[in-house]
Amino acid sequence: MNINTKKYIEEYLKIRDKKSQIIDFKLNTPQQKLYNVIKEQKKQGKPVRIIILKARQMGFSTLTEGILFKETVTKKNINTGIITHIEEATTNLFNMSKLFYNELPEAIKPKILNSNAKELIFNTKDNKGLNSKIRCMTAGSVGVGRSATYNNLHLSELAFWQGDKKAILTGLMQTVPNTPNTMIIIESTANGYEYYKELYDGAVNGTNDFIPVFIGWNELPEYSMKYTGFKLNKEEQSLVDNFGVTLDQLEWRRWCIRNNCGGDIEQFHQEYPITPEQAFISTGKCYFNKENIFNRINEVKEPIIKGSFIYTYSDNRRITDYKFQTEDNGFIQIYEQPKPRVPYVIGRRYSSENGSDMFTAFVIDNITGKVVAKLWQEFDEVEYTRQVYCLGKFYNNALIGLECNFSTYPVNELEGLGYDNQYIRQVEDSYTHKMEKKLGFRTTSTSRPRILAQLQTIVLEEIDKIPDKDTLKEMLTFIKNEKGRPEAQEGYHDDLVMGLAIAYDIREQQTFNLLEGHTSQPRELSFEPFKIRSDVSIRDDDFGSKIEVI
Repeated sequence: MNINTKKYIEEYLKIRDKKSQIIDFKLNTPQQKLYNVIKEQKKQGKPVRIIILKARQMGFSTLTEGILFKETVTKKNINTGIITHIEEATTNLFNMSKLFYNELPEAIKPKILNSNAKELIFNTKDNKGLNSKIRCMTAGSVGVGRSATYNNLHLSELAFWQGDKKAILTGLMQTVPNTPNTMIIIESTANGYEYYKELYDGAVNGTNDFIPVFIGWNELPEYSMKYTGFKLNKEEQSLVDNFGVTLDQLEWRRWCIRNNCGGDIEQFHQEYPITPEQAFISTGKCYFNKENIFNRINEVKEPIIKGSFIYTYSDNRRITDYKFQTEDNGFIQIYEQPKPRVPYVIGRRYSSENGSDMFTAFVIDNITGKVVAKLWQEFDEVEYTRQVYCLGKFYNNALIGLECNFSTYPVNELEGLGYDNQYIRQVEDSYTHKMEKKLGFRTTSTSRPRILAQLQTIVLEEIDKIPDKDTLKEMLTFIKNEKGRPEAQEGYHDDLVMGLAIAYDIREQQTFNLLEGHTSQPRELSFEPFKIRSDVSIRDDDFGSKIEVI
């Protein structure tokens, strides 16, 4: 049978609606969007590989079943596998396929050889039928589904599979040839920050071949009730301003929070997300205010420029001719250009202890408290120190406070390079008991709670000072563990969180007087990607450092 898939679904397939009535299968708005993504991949002649992050009751599982059912009962030698997280869900999806089959018009209903608890085989005893089948399974062991070769796989609620999800999925992926006539669709609601999120993030970042699909609850028209005139709170106003949510949709949202989510707004965010970030609510107790973070993520804009510094390093340990070079994927992100006479601080975090080996540095305007730049990259210590040196000079000889728990090389090297504005801490000599001055910031059992509490307050009261989406996302995985200690959730990192906490803490050591004539206006800098500008030169009258931008 050669028939358009959507036409087949809407003309021949029946589904059971929420009132247990058997009705025609008509695609809703989210289903149509998913269908278009699948259609586009097929049009390009690619294997269909899609990962769906969904809100409740969007109908993605139903559409996936409908598409795979049509593929299986209209073609020969098609093997389709369906794997869910629990036995009940497996039964439900299998019953959906049986309903599809039972309600087909007799003229197009293929012969069926077998129909047991979890398998439909479309064939005849003399093997003159389609020789195609649909098999439903429940995840739980590494070997599930590995004994067959599949043309199509539907992997449902992957985030809730028991056992080693990665090992199970790796085995299943080997069962589907990488050919254009194959299809793998993974769909799930979120379950915190775990393997499914890593897979979804990989699709978003382009590190795997899956196409990410996310559709928020606001795109399903039936999530709407007549508005009763209540006054909007801050989050509701943000939904109106940033997502175009209607008042009738907000009425339904309030009803759903009260009745379907037990009054728990965080539960609503997880079950009915409006953004991917909102979906992946941490399974632990988030240390920071989640509502503020979600709202801020929706507001922040991209940095005004990205790049890194190029420079000349001389044998006498001096850096000269440092210039900012713009790059599309630059590891230094600038949100606000340096302003004359404004004091800045730079806080740094580096630790190989958590397995990330990432260097960070945040630049803060010490008058306003705003984050104006971020450095975040996997470096060796030599290059990192030189980049921070240039960044400090770029921002008016900023006060630099580098964490030195695991290595003192950066602070010592900065001193060797002649950088004269580093954070100094007081340390008691264990022998003389005299207080000595040491370079660099130490994160200790005393300082760590203090700097985190300070950052927690900023997120609660002044989150508009934080413009960086990566940092805000990392805050969502920074939780209180079972013992109440704030830390990165297992499998995630805290480089950005701790780096920013250090930057805010060292601000008080920088003393400054605003000179008469101080201006908060940025310097007249021109950033043009990949075009060498030999005519742009700035001399900082306060610190005497020449900075060129290319």
